[in-house]
Amino acid sequence: MFHRIRRRAKGPSEAQRQSAEPRARLQNQVPPGFGVPPAEPESTGPATVVDDFLPPELRVPSHDQVDGKMMPWKQPLVLDGEMAACSECGAYRNWLILSTRDQIWLRCRVGHQQQEMRLDTIWFNRNFGPADATHATFEDCLRHLGH
Repeated sequence: MFHRIRRRAKGPSEAQRQSAEPRARLQNQVPPGFGVPPAEPESTGPATVVDDFLPPELRVPSHDQVDGKMMPWKQPLVLDGEMAACSECGAYRNWLILSTRDQIWLRCRVGHQQQEMRLDTIWFNRNFGPADATHATFEDCLRHLGH
């Protein structure tokens, strides 16, 4: 039903010859400046630093300005196969996890705090979501997180 029509090869067609001619003329030509190293810019003095980043009021504070970070952790916290519990009241969920000075602290709903040696800042950074606010004091942050 579908048959391929074959033509006898008689050499290049007229269209093939016309497209090959410009290619042959350009074959040994090199564009100006190609392969030449770029000129060294003249040094006129110290470069002016332009601060084109966000305005200061929209920037996230740097690690130098932040004493620590905290995040809520509502579900039970299982570490090394056992559930973390408050050493004073026995609470095992609704934690605030604080990261400060390369230490991780757990704070229960009542306000008891204990250092958690099984966690590190790497774990904290992996589980920390985007910060929704920055606070001037620890108490402001506790109030913001509902503790």
